[in-house]
Amino acid sequence: MEITDVRIRKIDVEGKMKAVVSVTFDNEFVVHDIKVIESQNGMFIAMPSRKTPDGEFKDIAHPINAVTREKIQKAILEKYFATTAAAEEPTATSEE
Repeated sequence: MEITDVRIRKIDVEGKMKAVVSVTFDNEFVVHDIKVIESQNGMFIAMPSRKTPDGEFKDIAHPINAVTREKIQKAILEKYFATTAAAEEPTATSEE
């Protein structure tokens, strides 16, 4: 399974959630609403989830092994940091 696209939607409000992400696999299957979260231990991803009637959150879709989770997290965080760095670069202005 290959990650063929990662789309980042940055969150511009203060808080721990920094972005919402969509990941496409093999140009055939997409998972939306993956969250990029900042914690004291660094950045991590949270898979899309739904709140159950008893208040517990359950993943809607998630990798079933650690290797796949790490592969997805690495791809997302690389794209997130690249997007963040590009947004912070000063833009050239022309003086007339």
